[in-house]
Amino acid sequence: MLKNFLLQMTVGNTPVTEVAEVIVPEEKTLTVWQLVSSGGTGGAIIMTTLLVLSILAVYIIIERFLVIKRASKEDSNFMNQIKDNILDGKIDAAKALCSANASPIAKMIEKGITRIGKPLSDIGTAVETTGKLELNKLEKNLSTLATISGAAPMIGFLGTVIGMILVFHKMAAGGGGVDLQTLSDGIFTAMVTTVAGLIVGIIAYVGYNTLVARVEKIVFVMEARTTEFLDILHEPAV
Repeated sequence: MLKNFLLQMTVGNTPVTEVAEVIVPEEKTLTVWQLVSSGGTGGAIIMTTLLVLSILAVYIIIERFLVIKRASKEDSNFMNQIKDNILDGKIDAAKALCSANASPIAKMIEKGITRIGKPLSDIGTAVETTGKLELNKLEKNLSTLATISGAAPMIGFLGTVIGMILVFHKMAAGGGGVDLQTLSDGIFTAMVTTVAGLIVGIIAYVGYNTLVARVEKIVFVMEARTTEFLDILHEPAV
């Protein structure tokens, strides 16, 4: 009934169904590449830069995570063996035990063992210096990750500003006439760079803070083992 009624209705001399077919907008989808290329050379450069930064950030996060995970592994019986060897005068055995262990703690203790016989203050300074060197190795590329977390959103905003400038330039070149399709496509493309920048920045920021927290845990353990080692050296003199 309703269908027949609509078929009988007309707008001017045109049936309603034909008018509906004319005014129904065609759904339009864009691929990522179309979004990037529609932003011009500037948009392509911005998106390429963000892509490179995202790959670099993911690489640093994975690589540092594996390195820090290996460094955090510690033999629960390591310090007891070191203590037994030192108190028994088996310095070479203690050195060999440290050499067989690749952890930062083992390298610190090994440096201290090579200084046995010197004042405790000198031994403590040598161990502390070695610890700082090992800590620097653990923090490798973390500053780069922190830079990416701050720079990526700004690069995305830069792409948005460039995109908006291009939109207004097209409006000015059109003599004041506004093509809504061109305007909406330009703004939409400009917003894509902001979203991409924020995504890369968030990934880098979360990864950086996670890695820093894990490094700090290792630092606490290194400090505790340094104190324990110095106490072992002080025992024979008691």
